[in-house]
Amino acid sequence: MATIFERLKRVIMERLGVDEDQVVLTASFTKDLNADSIELIELAMSIEEEFSSSSLKVEIPDEDLEKLETVQDAVGYLRDLGIADDQREKSR
Repeated sequence: MATIFERLKRVIMERLGVDEDQVVLTASFTKDLNADSIELIELAMSIEEEFSSSSLKVEIPDEDLEKLETVQDAVGYLRDLGIADDQREKSR
């Protein structure tokens, strides 16, 4: 089973086209991963899709998205929503 960070890392790599070694907890979405505002919105949509399940629909409002500056912020945000590391990955 994948951790929140591992799942999030995969989504970030796919959506932003960055290398795995760039996606660390301290990485800033805008400064380190060079995401612009449109890419951040698309990333949020991908995160919502990845982490939503039949029992929990993840939605990231714009005002919350503005506060997610680093990968660690996003991991913490997802944990606060009730996402757990031991949650099974969605089947593809």
